[in-house]
Amino acid sequence: MSIVGIAGIGLATSTPQAASGGEGFTPPGPSTFEYPAIAAGVTKPMVLIVLAAVLAFAALYATARKAAVVPGKLQYAGEQGYTFVRNGIARDIIGQHDFMKFVPYLVALFFFLLINNVFGLVPLIQFPSFSRAGFAYGLAALTWILYNGVGIYRHGVVGYLKNQSVPAGVTGPILVLIIPLEFVSNIVVRPVTLALRLFANMFAGHLLLILFTIGGEYLVFESGNLAYAPVGVLAWLMATAVSFLELLVQFLQAYVFTLLTAMYISGALSEEH
Repeated sequence: MSIVGIAGIGLATSTPQAASGGEGFTPPGPSTFEYPAIAAGVTKPMVLIVLAAVLAFAALYATARKAAVVPGKLQYAGEQGYTFVRNGIARDIIGQHDFMKFVPYLVALFFFLLINNVFGLVPLIQFPSFSRAGFAYGLAALTWILYNGVGIYRHGVVGYLKNQSVPAGVTGPILVLIIPLEFVSNIVVRPVTLALRLFANMFAGHLLLILFTIGGEYLVFESGNLAYAPVGVLAWLMATAVSFLELLVQFLQAYVFTLLTAMYISGALSEEH
């Protein structure tokens, strides 16, 4: 089994998708993201999801455990991350009156997402958990339950459904068309698009990294033609560049998911749609 380490990305190329086996280069595909069970049906992505939750809790606990008036470096870093979500997302989006009760969920959500996403660039892990669609849909379902539950608690079932389905100021026969569209858009489609955005970005970015990395290895070591070697080196350079771009995307996807969650909560709490 050969390993290529480019910009912290060591990808095993003995997988069926990467092995050339004398039959030419086989590009990676969706099956690359399928992992055999480690034990008792538990796979690597499952372990990473749990590990991310533990790391998020440990990091937040460590930064707050010995809070002081003059913060140390660790406390300062934790406070900056907390303040970023508390003020920049929760307060600005949900509003001064209601935002504090949702801050714990939004802070935990942001750091949980960020850690899972960054796993895609961590050596020896190299797998963004939310490149598995099931995990992304599961997390989106939690947000869906939260904002709908909050809306029903605030307005009642009928009041909430009316608030989400009937735009303010719209009257007349056009409501026959508007109400079903608004209901589907606000109640049904939101968790799907929320999950797809996260999943698609993590999946596509990681697939691109794999392609450049194992493609470069094939051209340099396994193609049998030295003329291809410079192209292989260029592919590795591209993998390095994509790694930095992917780090930005990983942060942005954690931010966007958390931001949209706050927006949906705000919409559920508001008196008018």
